[in-house]
Amino acid sequence: MFEHVCYKNYRTYMETVNHCLKDNGLFLLHTIGDIRSRVTTDPWFGKYIFPNSLIPSMKQISASIEGLFIMEDLHNFGADYDATLIEWFKNFDKNWDKLKERCDERFYRMWKYYLLSSAGAFRSRCVQVWQIVLFKRGVPGGYHAVR
Repeated sequence: MFEHVCYKNYRTYMETVNHCLKDNGLFLLHTIGDIRSRVTTDPWFGKYIFPNSLIPSMKQISASIEGLFIMEDLHNFGADYDATLIEWFKNFDKNWDKLKERCDERFYRMWKYYLLSSAGAFRSRCVQVWQIVLFKRGVPGGYHAVR
């Protein structure tokens, strides 16, 4: 859900998380990530799919955690997400007959465009999926991620 926080609020968000965690607290940030820092979202996505959203960059995330957390691990799932979106589209398309009583053709076209253009963005590696493990004070000896 971090994509819905907006870059102006990233630092406040991280300060709030930091405040809520115990000193040995762990925070896992799961977010879609952009390879470039932006301050506006794609107008179509902003209007029809995710109003008031913005995909953060690593630079924006890094600035928001500076002095608050130690980044112990970063895992990038972006290369796999293209296939996930293609499967979501296949399921949506296969089940459209069951859905079209509640949704019109415009909805079908918009959702198809959203899923397939998102798959393209992940396939081109312009957009990523990150899981970032953050600790307030760090892990003595380091954090060992299980992969």
